[in-house]
Amino acid sequence: MKITKRAFIKASAAAVATLPLSQSVFAADNSASLTTDKAATLSDITASSRPITVNERKARIKKAQSLMAKANIAAMILEPGAAMDYFTGIQWWRSERLTAVVIPREGDIAVLCPFFEEPSIRESLKVGDDVRVWQEHESPFALVKQILLDRGVEKGQLAFEHSVRYFVLDGVMSLMGDMQHTSADPITQGCRMFKSDHEIALMHKANEITLRAYQHVYANLALGMSQQDVNQLMSSAQAQLGGSGIWTMALFNEASAYPHGSKQAQTINNGSVVLMDCGCAVQGYQSDISRTFVFGEPSKKQQKIWQTVRKGQQIAFEKAQIGVPAGAVDDAVRAYYQSQGLGPEYQLPGLSHRTGHGIGMEGHEPVNFVHQEQTLLQAGMCFSDEPGIYIPGEFGVRLEDCIYMTDKGPRWFTTPPDSLESPIGALAVL
Repeated sequence: MKITKRAFIKASAAAVATLPLSQSVFAADNSASLTTDKAATLSDITASSRPITVNERKARIKKAQSLMAKANIAAMILEPGAAMDYFTGIQWWRSERLTAVVIPREGDIAVLCPFFEEPSIRESLKVGDDVRVWQEHESPFALVKQILLDRGVEKGQLAFEHSVRYFVLDGVMSLMGDMQHTSADPITQGCRMFKSDHEIALMHKANEITLRAYQHVYANLALGMSQQDVNQLMSSAQAQLGGSGIWTMALFNEASAYPHGSKQAQTINNGSVVLMDCGCAVQGYQSDISRTFVFGEPSKKQQKIWQTVRKGQQIAFEKAQIGVPAGAVDDAVRAYYQSQGLGPEYQLPGLSHRTGHGIGMEGHEPVNFVHQEQTLLQAGMCFSDEPGIYIPGEFGVRLEDCIYMTDKGPRWFTTPPDSLESPIGALAVL
């Protein structure tokens, strides 16, 4: 299935020997080179990617309960989405009929759902066996109250995950008069922000799929192709390689000057800029890679802007060290761009969006590489590194590769390309 990046969030290997930037040694020692073959057969490469285990989910719940104890939170409520999946494995959607998970500070978790949905809910539930149902004429909020009372929760702070809808919060709190509602972000982010080795491995595989798909697309670009043609090519390639939750975005010519494109129809001509931003998931964990190509011979200006973006990407990577505020990464890139006559700040021509965002089960997660973000970088955090440059009326360039933080600093999931002549990059070895 092909969807846009915006909708998804709201719901030529590198020539290593000639890398001019400081990561040339890293790429030479830690990259798995991929070949570009126009006639390459694409097949599923995810057979070795194992799902998150029951024991891992139990450990996540235990950590959440520990964080609740430290924050003096009595219980936490989740609706369907990434957080519910993270803790329980339940993969469901939201409707006017409430399905929710209650995680108490002490004791077992509980799930509530409409009576007729119970068999389907249990299909993906991985932990816990307390599933309670409500009938169409009954209040699901009364069921939440009963779950809490059964666990001795009558007063204190009740935390709601940040995406829980207001009618749910209001309905529950109207019955829990001795409790106060608060944000569950310290709990959910305190767990989800720091990825395990297993989670990083799944993200690595997702990035491998997207990078291989880029190779296939780049080898098959042709004069006269529409943006839809390229999107379909990329979507199909990621699907054949085993990706799920696929999204693609291809922007040509002037449309590439707008980070999420325009409605104007564009086709590939000689000298066209082709900016792509695409990703997929493996066992629920995301990739997010952007590449910018020029069809035919690039102009000197296209070459210069492309290399400036690549340098900005490298500056971000080198600034992203343990203990550094996340906002300082964005500041370092903007300082360099301003020295090149771009900006300042978010002004165009220049970088009109943040330098990067957190990533994991969702394409965009806290925290971001953005001005004034004071969160300190720690091991286990994962980010996109994507400091594009956009010139209204002409073209834009974005290069995006994701990184994960280790106790020794950042590592690439995919090493960026270093020239328009070899614009794919390489898969980094974990």
